[in-house]
Amino acid sequence: MNISEHWLTDVTRIPAPNFDERPDPADISLLVIHCISLPPGEFGNDYITQLFCNQLDPAGHPYFQEIYQLQVSAHLLIKRTGEIVQYVAFDKRAWHAGQSNYQGREKCNEFSIGIELEGTEQVAYTDAQYAQLAGVIDELLKNYPKLSAQRIAGHSDVAPGRKTDPGESFDWSRLWGLLASQGD
Repeated sequence: MNISEHWLTDVTRIPAPNFDERPDPADISLLVIHCISLPPGEFGNDYITQLFCNQLDPAGHPYFQEIYQLQVSAHLLIKRTGEIVQYVAFDKRAWHAGQSNYQGREKCNEFSIGIELEGTEQVAYTDAQYAQLAGVIDELLKNYPKLSAQRIAGHSDVAPGRKTDPGESFDWSRLWGLLASQGD
């Protein structure tokens, strides 16, 4: 896995319309980990891509009637199988964090990369997801000098009280261990 022109190589690329320019494209200094499943608790379908590409059919599920008009995206989605889908180039601002603050700095979308894990806050993430997430983070750290392992946060950390993902099911110590072993 490599990064070329702000896109991961050897992953599925589905450009989403929900992004814009960063105020400072060189200021990529935070990774935000999220989780998502559509409908809630269901995995292995194309609804996340449909949401990020403004193509979610409100008649497809009662829950979709509440969210189909949202204009959101993330840079990456890591499916439960480990498949990675990239929607937005890393030098662009994806619309993933919403109203947010990290260490006193607001508007995290301006300086962060958003990574969605297909899952819920209550269901354990898969081995394949942890392996791919660690690989992606390792590659991002090599390519974006303002990023560091100390600047990785959950959505719950940048939007406390509003968001709770990636949730209690995310094993942060496992991620730190994988990242440490890649540095060896």
